[in-house]
Amino acid sequence: MNLTVTVETHAASATLHIRGDLNYESTTTLVSTVSDVLSDRGAVTDLHLDFTDLSFCDSAGLSGLLLIHRKTSADGVHLHLDRRPAQLQRILDITGVLEHLTTVPVREASNESGIV
Repeated sequence: MNLTVTVETHAASATLHIRGDLNYESTTTLVSTVSDVLSDRGAVTDLHLDFTDLSFCDSAGLSGLLLIHRKTSADGVHLHLDRRPAQLQRILDITGVLEHLTTVPVREASNESGIV
């Protein structure tokens, strides 16, 4: 099954509905969609990935999620992995990356005090 990503935007958040298989052949689709959303919506503070209709996720899909986390963290955007099916939850549990992927990013505070 192919991957379909539908984007829904709100005031300061975006939700990507993911349907199908997240694997070697389709991971770039999700990663590039996330990149587009982050570049088009500079005001996004929360990015929700809705996995309700995810059929399959392999190691390439997990690698894609880690890359997405890197992008969202760099932009100060909080990543949410919503409605995870059991198969995805198992991968996240085995690898121990769920907390890493969903940790609230530390936004760089302006250095007005002059302390280095």
